[in-house]
Amino acid sequence: MDFLNWLLEGTIPVGDGVLRVPEVLGNVFGLASAILGMRRKVWAWPVGLLGNVLLFMVFAGNEVLRPDTEPLWGQAGRQIFFAAVSVYGWWRWSRARRLGGAADGGAITPRWAGRTNLLLLVVGAAALYVVTYQVLLRIGSYGPPTEAWILTGSILATYGMARGWVEFWLIWILVDVVGVTTLVQAGFYPTAAMYLLYGAFCVWGFLTWLKVQRELAAVAPDGRESVTR
Repeated sequence: MDFLNWLLEGTIPVGDGVLRVPEVLGNVFGLASAILGMRRKVWAWPVGLLGNVLLFMVFAGNEVLRPDTEPLWGQAGRQIFFAAVSVYGWWRWSRARRLGGAADGGAITPRWAGRTNLLLLVVGAAALYVVTYQVLLRIGSYGPPTEAWILTGSILATYGMARGWVEFWLIWILVDVVGVTTLVQAGFYPTAAMYLLYGAFCVWGFLTWLKVQRELAAVAPDGRESVTR
């Protein structure tokens, strides 16, 4: 088996079962992206993009690789969105970095979304959930209600990260709570385990960004935050 086939279809023996290489590697890239994102490094976006490609192959290719189970089109669909928003986030953070970045060396200055943006997020979440639920129901995805919740939350959280909003970590926590149960039931154990790890990591990430936001606001309340608008 050549490297490409191993990357896309390879397995790793674990006890009486196997782990799929693209699922493991996709989640490793995802975790690396989250760590870089917490540190507000521009590299968070291209690293995450690599993970999105691998995980899309896992979830959308489910009909071919595991014909006895239903494809998780919600999980696959969010990888497509992640790829698109990663390009946006990469551009936004790179631009902010070129303009000086945050006072502490990060690419962007964490800030609260504000009342208006929060209202838009709530309205957007409701509308997006209705749309994604109907789409997933019609294409036959596994568990449309939970898949729609995961897809909607993932879209909003990733957009919030691109904008530098502290609240995006809280949205991710809500996604992880539902995601663990769904993925265990669907048999995607490595990704379910990563969701558990992500959940704990998101709490850490939220506290880290909250601390940075308070420190930078105290030092320069009207400082470089404007470069991320």
